[in-house]
Amino acid sequence: MNPIDKLTEYFMNFPGIGPRQAKRFVYHLLTRDQNTLNEFADHIKALKQHIKICTRCFRFFMKSASTDNMCTICSNSERNNASLLIVPRDNDLEVIEKSKSYDGLYFVLGGTVPILEKLPEARIRIKDLRARIASDKAVIKEIILAANYNPEGENTMEYVEAELTKLIGPDIKITHLGRGFSTGTEIEYSDAATIKNALKNRF
Repeated sequence: MNPIDKLTEYFMNFPGIGPRQAKRFVYHLLTRDQNTLNEFADHIKALKQHIKICTRCFRFFMKSASTDNMCTICSNSERNNASLLIVPRDNDLEVIEKSKSYDGLYFVLGGTVPILEKLPEARIRIKDLRARIASDKAVIKEIILAANYNPEGENTMEYVEAELTKLIGPDIKITHLGRGFSTGTEIEYSDAATIKNALKNRF
């Protein structure tokens, strides 16, 4: 397989990228000079060298000499540790943080569960979430389920809620983002006002 076809295949693995768009990416790179391509390759290599996964919330964060295995959110003693917001992906967490409407902690599932999926535990970090709930059960008062209002997002949160219900007692309530989000809305593309309203009106 030639380099154009091989790189096209790589780009097609990106979310929402089809063969035509993937091919356009490749031809765009071919129009760049060698220095630009070298810099692009260096940035890709740096992802694994300088980015790590938080052992508490499983979000990606920048390594530094002053941090251990926890990100700046999880290690911040001023965050509200009685509230845990569960999101499918890092993009969702980042958008909610930028809205400045939530001061609790997070857990990133790492994906969603497609409808009719026979092995949902293979799609998301449900085992890690169970462990997180078990270790923090004494301090958590509310678990907020936040996912895109589409069939796959809602299926994911139904599965997560069913699993969590087996673990928690009456002292912990499970809520969902309010209908500040219309059906089909994706968290990643929502503005701060919409997110603030959805958190305020969670149910």
